[in-house]
Amino acid sequence: MRLRVAGLILLLYAQPLTRIVQLTVDDVLHDGETTLLRLGEPASPVPEPAAALLLAYLADRDNMNTATNQVSRWLFPGRRAGRPARPDHMSSRLREIGIPVAAARGAAIRQQLLELPAPVVADALGYHDKTTSRLLRESGGTWSRYAAGDHSRSPAGWAPKGIRDS
Repeated sequence: MRLRVAGLILLLYAQPLTRIVQLTVDDVLHDGETTLLRLGEPASPVPEPAAALLLAYLADRDNMNTATNQVSRWLFPGRRAGRPARPDHMSSRLREIGIPVAAARGAAIRQQLLELPAPVVADALGYHDKTTSRLLRESGGTWSRYAAGDHSRSPAGWAPKGIRDS
């Protein structure tokens, strides 16, 4: 289950393994109905069935039975006392089950950028806005001309071409 949850965070939220292993149980927020994962501000919602998997893993994390890890706050506790799992070890284990980590993360962030404006992705996933803007340009996304605000109303004095001339 550990690899499934790590892979889920990698694929859904385009997080590098170095950040994934630094997550703590306090980064998973659950109020009975909604599950959120604190990656940036605001915390990102976790959709079902991913939320159920994350909560099940949280209730029964591995590497917790040794005397050194019984109170570990790491979401992915390592074998050494007080340390999280090693990203290189997790990367090799994910590759063993068929998840090419670097390619998967790159594809995930580019997909996010095709669906949402770069600044929104940057804030929600904890990326720098310049990084998401660069990746958006590289992937040929169209949000570069996105302007926030209500676009259902026309500016005062504006009318479609041809209406003013009549």
